[in-house]
Amino acid sequence: MTKIDLITGVLGSGKTTFLLKYARHLIDSGENIAVLENDFGAVNIDMMMLHELKGEHCRLEMIAGGCDADCHRRRFKTQLISLGMQHFDRVIVEPSGIFDMDEFFDILHESPLDNWFEIGSIITVADGEADEELSPQMEYLLGSEAACCGKLVISKISGEADSALTQRILDHVNTALEKIRCDRRLALRDVVAKDWESFDDDDYRTLCSAGYRGSSYIKKYSPEDIESSVHYFMHIAIPKERIEEVIADIMGDDSCGSIFRIKGALPADNGWLKINATREKTEISPVPVGQPVLIVIGDNVSREDIDCHLKPLNTDSEYVSI
Repeated sequence: MTKIDLITGVLGSGKTTFLLKYARHLIDSGENIAVLENDFGAVNIDMMMLHELKGEHCRLEMIAGGCDADCHRRRFKTQLISLGMQHFDRVIVEPSGIFDMDEFFDILHESPLDNWFEIGSIITVADGEADEELSPQMEYLLGSEAACCGKLVISKISGEADSALTQRILDHVNTALEKIRCDRRLALRDVVAKDWESFDDDDYRTLCSAGYRGSSYIKKYSPEDIESSVHYFMHIAIPKERIEEVIADIMGDDSCGSIFRIKGALPADNGWLKINATREKTEISPVPVGQPVLIVIGDNVSREDIDCHLKPLNTDSEYVSI
């Protein structure tokens, strides 16, 4: 049977960055894998970020967004049926940061998927730089996505792991689990806390065999109820030297909302620039393919105020924001 892994984590936690490293290790180890981007969004920038994985031993697939929950579920199952018939060694699913875990388990118990797939690892990425208290909805997502994980991987650790940081994140997750009346409590043995650049073969073996835990909890919200919003700013052309500046201005402008991530791609002289920004840092790097869009994720996001930052610098006459 094909192993299927699920990589979860709230918006901006670092799922895609982790997936890049995890998938690259599997490919380098000789496995034939597929990556399925399972996103409710209308534009899937993470698919562009993963483009470098595409090759003889890695297939990239995505579920187009912009549909209702039932349609999305059907598309998810259809993609898994297609991948199951191709006999990969492993399929990795990266859902949106707003995800109902029941969808994953329910679909895998349906025919014919129950004959083709077995759950390998459920890995939850927890933001090492997250605030100690999130909005109620984000606290719910943090708890519900960690409830069944085999390993909790802490992101954004540089150098040696800080035991105080590890304990703080662990306490935060366990508090989130308590809020949704989940009996499970994670312990240090459930956590991987080290700089991802220093992962070795033993670390990856641990992750590949992480498994999962069946845990119940109170479902406070459905994905459609989550108020944290995602806005799309499309057809953007901004001078390269001004990109980091305008992102910092948007992040620092309270009228734009409580923004915790801006990601996307912008045209450059000889290709594209991948944008991945949080409040802590902005990463800009060249990529071979792209789509002129910035995706802004946060609470109480004001599209109109962000327009005011982008429009004066934008030279693409077809600019639109939704």
